[in-house]
Amino acid sequence: QVQLVESGGGLVQPGGSLRLSCAASGFTFSVYAMSWYRQAPGRQRELVATISNTGGSTNYADSVKGRFIISRDNAKDTVYLQMDSLKPEDTAVYYCKALTRVPYWGKGTLVTVSS
Repeated sequence: QVQLVESGGGLVQPGGSLRLSCAASGFTFSVYAMSWYRQAPGRQRELVATISNTGGSTNYADSVKGRFIISRDNAKDTVYLQMDSLKPEDTAVYYCKALTRVPYWGKGTLVTVSS
C-alpha cells in the first residue's frame, strides 16, 4: 500500500535551518508531482510547495519564497524540503502529499521555531 513517511522535524531557533524528507513507497514515485503542506495550531492546512514529477518545475507559497526549496530524488523515491531563515510563524506540522489520482498524505513531522 502507499506510504509516505516524513522525517527531519524538530526544534530550531529563529534564523536556523532544517531539511525535511518524505520517503514514498507503494506507487510509481517518478510519475507523480509531490507537495509539502503545513498546519499550524488553530489554522487550516496550507500548501507550502509543489514539485513536478521530474523536478523541473516548482511552485511556492509567497510566505516561503526565497527561504524554502523543494527537491526530489526519484532514484530514492524521496522528496525534500530545505527550510532556511526559519521564523516562528513557520512552526507547524509539515505533511507531504502525493498528487496521485487518489491523493495520499503522510502523518506529518513537527517543526517548532523558537528561541
